[in-house]
Amino acid sequence: MAQPLVKKDDDRDDEGTSLTLASRSEFPFHFLFNFRFRFCKLPNQPFVRQISWFYAISISILLDLADYSPFLGIEKGAVLQEARVFNDPQLDARRCSQVITKLLYLLNQGETFTKIEATEVFFAVTKLFQSRDIGLRRMVYLMIKEISPSADEVIIVTSSLMKDMNSKTDMYRANAIRVLCRITDGTLLTQIERYLKQAIVDKNPVVASAALVSGIHLLQTNPEIVKRWSNEVQEAVQSRAALVQFHALALLHQIRQNDRLAVSKLVTSLTRGTVRSPLAQCLLIRYTSQVIRESGGNNQTGDRPFYDYLESCLRHKAEMVIFEAAKAITELTGVTNRELTPAITVLQLFLSSSKPVLRFAAVRTLNKVAMTHPMAVTNCNIDMESLIGDPNRSIATLAITTLLKTGNESSVDRLMKQITNFMSDIADEFKIVVVEAIRSLCLKFPLKYRSLMNFLSNILREEGGFEYKKAIVDSIVILISDIPDAKESGLLHLCEFIEDCEFTYLSTQILHFLGIEGPKTSDPSKYIRYIYNRVHLENATVRAAAVSTLAKFGALVDSLKPRIFILLRRCLFDSDDEVRDRATLYLNTLGGDGAVVETDKDVKEFLFGSLDIPFVNLETSLKNYEPSEEPFDINSVPREVKSQPLAEKKAPGKKQPAGAPPSGPPSTVDAYEKLLSSIPEFSSFGKLFKSSAPVELTEAETEYAVNAVKHIFDSHVVFQYNCTNTIPEQLLENVTVIVDGSDAEEFSEVATKPLRTLPYDTPGQTFVAFEKPEGVPAVGKFSNTLRFIVKEVDPSMGEAEDDGVEDEYQLEDLEVVAADYMLKVPVSNFRNAWESMDPDGERVDEYGLGPRESLAEAVSAVINLLGMQPCEGTEVVPNNSRSHTCLLSGVYIGNVKVLVRLSLGIDNSKEVAMKLAVRSDDENVSDAIHEIVASG
Repeated sequence: MAQPLVKKDDDRDDEGTSLTLASRSEFPFHFLFNFRFRFCKLPNQPFVRQISWFYAISISILLDLADYSPFLGIEKGAVLQEARVFNDPQLDARRCSQVITKLLYLLNQGETFTKIEATEVFFAVTKLFQSRDIGLRRMVYLMIKEISPSADEVIIVTSSLMKDMNSKTDMYRANAIRVLCRITDGTLLTQIERYLKQAIVDKNPVVASAALVSGIHLLQTNPEIVKRWSNEVQEAVQSRAALVQFHALALLHQIRQNDRLAVSKLVTSLTRGTVRSPLAQCLLIRYTSQVIRESGGNNQTGDRPFYDYLESCLRHKAEMVIFEAAKAITELTGVTNRELTPAITVLQLFLSSSKPVLRFAAVRTLNKVAMTHPMAVTNCNIDMESLIGDPNRSIATLAITTLLKTGNESSVDRLMKQITNFMSDIADEFKIVVVEAIRSLCLKFPLKYRSLMNFLSNILREEGGFEYKKAIVDSIVILISDIPDAKESGLLHLCEFIEDCEFTYLSTQILHFLGIEGPKTSDPSKYIRYIYNRVHLENATVRAAAVSTLAKFGALVDSLKPRIFILLRRCLFDSDDEVRDRATLYLNTLGGDGAVVETDKDVKEFLFGSLDIPFVNLETSLKNYEPSEEPFDINSVPREVKSQPLAEKKAPGKKQPAGAPPSGPPSTVDAYEKLLSSIPEFSSFGKLFKSSAPVELTEAETEYAVNAVKHIFDSHVVFQYNCTNTIPEQLLENVTVIVDGSDAEEFSEVATKPLRTLPYDTPGQTFVAFEKPEGVPAVGKFSNTLRFIVKEVDPSMGEAEDDGVEDEYQLEDLEVVAADYMLKVPVSNFRNAWESMDPDGERVDEYGLGPRESLAEAVSAVINLLGMQPCEGTEVVPNNSRSHTCLLSGVYIGNVKVLVRLSLGIDNSKEVAMKLAVRSDDENVSDAIHEIVASG
């Protein structure tokens, strides 16, 4: 007789395994899910099979309809109550497994258990070791790893896990090894070390792999112990099991990774053909690439070491190995076309593969190669064109962007037709990639700007999100700036776009750009209609931007000035106060209200000049300004980017040192200037130019903590030493710093202000001043010694002894460098600021910066050397870029504005060349910047 398909809750069967799908209280559709489906041996009867399929299909349909989740409505409190089932005398393995599953779900969803809750769950779970159910035992292993018991709790399960580690059941052994190594400390590890060594060479691949993976994790915490397993790991590398060989190779490499010679020997021995696992082969290819990079490329014979091995892997039977080898060859430093050819050929074959993952991997790798070797990828263009219609949109996008990088001028029009049909089918993030590729193509082939500009304008009118539209607008702006012939059509496209633009930010950016470029066109009047429409149809922010744009047209185009006055007067009745204020201001500036007009130069400087003042500093100065007969002077606003005056953060309970500048919102320069001017010895030094960030002169956790701030004046430098006494039993008196300036010949010491007393944990300050040649960026190194009288303090009474002992404490050296004479002052529009400066004050020269790790490192080094402010995000170098332009701005000592263009390039040998262009208001300052770079 056939076994029943469903059973009641009290029905038991020791032979079959039952699975509860849901309980009446937890899930919907309980009329069906309250059954337990029993998977046991059924007679081969068609009727029984039909009934089974009926229930299976019914459940599948209902799950799809209900968006069913087995964890719906789970709460931590309820699950912890259910965990009491672990304490039952008669364990229900199925029920216990369900509760552990819920606990694991909560933990992995970020639910936090209190210390008491975690301890209770841990002790309850340990009782499940008495069950012999294999499935439940696996859940117990998972639960112990996730709870991560504390050191005093681990001992509870150690004996059970060690017993399982020596069990005859391989599944127990493997999991016990993983859990023990996860929760154990160094003391226990030495006790089980011999078992782990045996497990590494175990015949069962599951056990061996578990031991090797555990070794990889333990290497981070107990490297000395794991390194003793080298012989066993070396033996496991020769295993015939693919996974064991893979994990053994990974562990062996990590053991030797800090020994370059050992890694080279490992690669040399394994590249002779002893690795059979495809996974291990992929690892070996990566290690081989690392050895090639560290060997410095080609040797004296011109052959690259191990290249033959990489090329031989291109003929491997496993696709993952072939791809890994091709990818490694394309990423070789200074790879030649001859070396690239076999790898490109293999990737070209992958482009026509039936497997999407191979097509994606190949086209992504070719996309990267096209950035540096576009001609090498040209042969694949026909295959990539067929991928434009690939069902996988990622593959299609990569194919298009690669074609745009490698295509020639004659293929541009054909590509544009294909891309037009493609754009509507992809998401915005893919569209942005395509837009950026088209921008690069247009800069590469400027004669094709019409078709490319039309394409950009067409997609600009289609649906899309902010980032996508911003990418298009940025591309059009760049093309207008770099291709003069594209200006007229590009500006009209932008004007048409703002008629229906839904993004305020883009509208204001376009209006600002129109105000700069529009007056320079052949017929500026045609843009006025688009601009004035914004005053009637847009929100207040856009209306205010439109008023400013109209004023710029009036300032630059005299023939349009009467019409602009009429439009600005209409704006005086706008509902928004900022729009009215701007209209009034510009009418007054341009003379539209009958007032006396300033000179054209002053008007243009006001409208087009950049505000070279940090807005935070301007806001602070305006808040501090008290209304009086004396008007607010914008020249009084500090131009330096603010920084905290002290390196250490004020800890709770610490007192603020007497005379120290406040650490709140007021400008750092203002605070320091008030502090220094209140000291008679320094009051005659004049206006403070710059204060540096604090420089630590002692290591952390030392007896005395000292840091120094460099205050730069026109003809003086003041060192402020912030001192803290960290010894409760001592009181320091007559604290001063003895400064040796023998390595700074241009400086001479003129004043010292000692610190009278320095109690425990109360910061204080001492000062030393040096005179230097006026306006000269003198540099030098100063050695420092902290000198003081130390008196013992009675901790119980808090009183110091009368007699003290003179003592010294050696501090780190302090340097005055060229960057100390430069303020970091940003400019809002670098191009306008550059063009507004006199070209006669420009100095250009080229320099070799020597070998560098990357362009990013070279850019950072020059910025730190000059101490200037990067502009427009140009301090970030794109990945794999071989050339880059960085824009810097600042104010040199003497309040001389300086702008710098850095054009850098890196060759295959990592040598970096730099072209430095400097413009400033003083030719001598431009020369000084070049001298700093030449000597640095």
